[in-house]
Amino acid sequence: MTLGMMASQALAKSAPEGSRVEKWKAFYTIRDAKELLGATDRSLTILNALLSFHQDDELSADGDLIVWPSNEKLTERTNGMPATTLRRHLAVLVDCGLIIRRDSPNGKRFARKGRGGQIEQAYGFDLSPIVARAEEFKELAEAVRTEKRAFQVTKERLTLVRRDIVKLIETGIEENVPGNWGRVHQVYQAIIGRLPRTAPRQLLEDIYVDLHALCAEIREVLESFAKTQNPDANESRNGAHIQNSNPYRISESENGLGNKEEADGSAEEPDNLRSLPKRELPLAIVMDACSNLRELAQGGSIRHWRDFLAAAELARPMLGISPSAWREACEAMGEQHAAITLAAIYQRHDRINSAGGYLRSLTDKARAGKFSTWPMIMALLRERLDAEKPANKTAEDASSAEAVGKPTYEASPSLLKSLKNPRFQ
Repeated sequence: MTLGMMASQALAKSAPEGSRVEKWKAFYTIRDAKELLGATDRSLTILNALLSFHQDDELSADGDLIVWPSNEKLTERTNGMPATTLRRHLAVLVDCGLIIRRDSPNGKRFARKGRGGQIEQAYGFDLSPIVARAEEFKELAEAVRTEKRAFQVTKERLTLVRRDIVKLIETGIEENVPGNWGRVHQVYQAIIGRLPRTAPRQLLEDIYVDLHALCAEIREVLESFAKTQNPDANESRNGAHIQNSNPYRISESENGLGNKEEADGSAEEPDNLRSLPKRELPLAIVMDACSNLRELAQGGSIRHWRDFLAAAELARPMLGISPSAWREACEAMGEQHAAITLAAIYQRHDRINSAGGYLRSLTDKARAGKFSTWPMIMALLRERLDAEKPANKTAEDASSAEAVGKPTYEASPSLLKSLKNPRFQ
C-alpha cells in the first residue's frame, strides 16, 4: 500500500452516480495520454486484456467493475507475456492509478456468487478509476495531441526555412550578388549544428527563430540587389556575369603580379574581347592552379564552391587585404570570381609586394570590363606545367611521389590544347 494507491481508491469512490463511459473509447484516450500518465506499451496491453474480461461495452459507476482473470488467462490474451513481465506491468497500471487491486484473504482472484447466480463479492482488479477519471484522461489526451500537432508544425517550418536559406545562398553565389556568402554559409551551419538527432519542441522553435532571422537578412540583401538592377537591361546584367570573360593578358598575370605598371592600370589592353570562353571556371581547374589554398580549408579538402569561398575568406587577412578592398572586388567581379582572383594572388603571394594594391588594380579593370579570371588561372596552370620535369623522367617522378604519398598531376589533352592557343601566349 502506498499513498498514491490510497489516493486512487479515494478518487474512484468519488465518481458521480450514474457515470458511464464506453470502455474502448476510454482505452483509446488513455493510450493517447500514456506519456503523461506514465504508462508503458506493455502495461496498456495488459489493460486492454483486463477490459476484454468485462462483459459490457460500457463501464458504469453503479455496476460491478471488478475482473478476476488468472495469470494464465492474462498471458493468453497478452500474446504469451511472461509471468514476471505481467506482474511488473500490472504494478505500473496500479501506480498510474488506472486500476485498483482488490485482494482476497489468500491472494487469489475469484468471485463468489449467490444462489441466483449473481456475483456477491469479487476479488481481482477494479476498473472504477477509468470511470472516475474519464474527463481527466480526455483533457490529458487532448493536451498530448495539441503538443504533437505543434511539434509537427514546428518541424515543417524548420524544414522549409532550411530549404529557403540554402536556395537563397545558392542564388546569391550564382547571381554574383555582392556579399560574404562563405561567411553566411558558416553562420547557417553553426545554427544547424545545434540541432540534435532528437530535440524537444522548444529547442526546435529557438533554432527556427534564428534561422528565420538569417533567412530574412539574406532575402533583404537579394531583394536590395535586384532593385538596383535595371529591369529592362537583362542582357547587360548577364554581360556583367560574363565580364570575367574579357581578356587579361597572360604576361601581366604570369610575369608581373607585383608589377607597378599593373598597379597603375596602365598596361596595354588587347582588343580580342570575344576570344575567351563564355562559361564559368570549373572548380577542379581552379584548384589545380591554386593548390596552396587547400592548406586553409577545413580538413584540407575543397569539394564545393562554398568550401572554396570559406578558404578564400581565411586567406584575405593573411595577405593583408583590407575588408574594403575585398568588398569592392566582390561588387565588381562577383564573390566567386573575386575569390578565384584572391586564390591566384595567394598562390603567388611571395612575388607580390602589395596584395591589397594589386587586388584594387584588378578591381578597377573589372569595372571597366578589362579583366577575366580565365587568363590568370591558365597562366598559373601553364607555369606549373612548364616547371615539370622532362617527359622521360615522368614515370620515375610518379613512382617516387607515390612512394612518399604525394599526389601526381597530369594535364588533359584539352587543357594542353587550350594553353597552346595563341591568345594565351
